[in-house]
Amino acid sequence: MVHYTTLSMQAFKAHVKNGRLVLDEPTDLPEGEVVELVTADADEMTDEERAALHESLSVSIEQMKNGQLLDGEEVLARLRARR
Repeated sequence: MVHYTTLSMQAFKAHVKNGRLVLDEPTDLPEGEVVELVTADADEMTDEERAALHESLSVSIEQMKNGQLLDGEEVLARLRARR
């Protein structure tokens, strides 16, 4: 029986050697753990775009923590009005 564990965005770096993926660093995952791998460039974002996204998300999280929120219906109404 195979058990799948959902990891909270834990990233692993690996390289291909003789057609096999080899982890570049040690891991504390249990023996036999199954992980899903995707290529790092799957989203086609540049490093600059990814950095800008992470910065924007950090600002948004801080705004949320400070109670600086907008009502979703109000935002949708504003977007519809731009058409």
